[in-house]
Amino acid sequence: MRKGGVIEIDSVSHAQRKEIFFTTTNLGKFKEAALLAEEHGITLKHLSFRAVEIQSDSLTEIAKHSLLDALNKHKVPMVVEDAGLFVEVLKGFPGPYSAYIYHTIGFQGILKMMGEIGDRRAHFLSAVAYGSPRTEPMIFTGRVDGIIATDSRGKGGFGFDPIFQLQDESRTFAEITSEEKNRYSHRAIAFKKLADWLSET
Repeated sequence: MRKGGVIEIDSVSHAQRKEIFFTTTNLGKFKEAALLAEEHGITLKHLSFRAVEIQSDSLTEIAKHSLLDALNKHKVPMVVEDAGLFVEVLKGFPGPYSAYIYHTIGFQGILKMMGEIGDRRAHFLSAVAYGSPRTEPMIFTGRVDGIIATDSRGKGGFGFDPIFQLQDESRTFAEITSEEKNRYSHRAIAFKKLADWLSET
């Protein structure tokens, strides 16, 4: 039931509750997440909205705060994701500041910072925050480990994908198909947890 355009969460069916808005201005991220969600019976709709993003060293806190800001303005079931690339030898940098670093120095800047360093371990972390006008925020995280490549390769994906290789894989995220990436990525792990939780509620 709708009241003034607002969905009353406790009056919709279980199937309807699986139609969720994904709040992001990153179309590449939305397309990837929509494919992931579809695999688990969830329909994601794009809500192009830039939520307030706090400065924090915690992806989960950033995602939760962004979710609450978006829910304050759009009274619908939604998810917000914050993700970051964490490079071991750089003490976790760029981490929660990955979007800013990507838009300023880009992945070429990370490659330049790494230089000829031998230890190239890194991981991607995703924090997916789900909420609705009638539920408390829930946070689901996913992590995938790999290394920073010595050069950028591939034209797929987005963000730092051209310089990130999975462990025991010679290709970067930008060189594999969307279907392959969705089997292994940090985002895939987090959305699988969300889907499992929704199926139990």
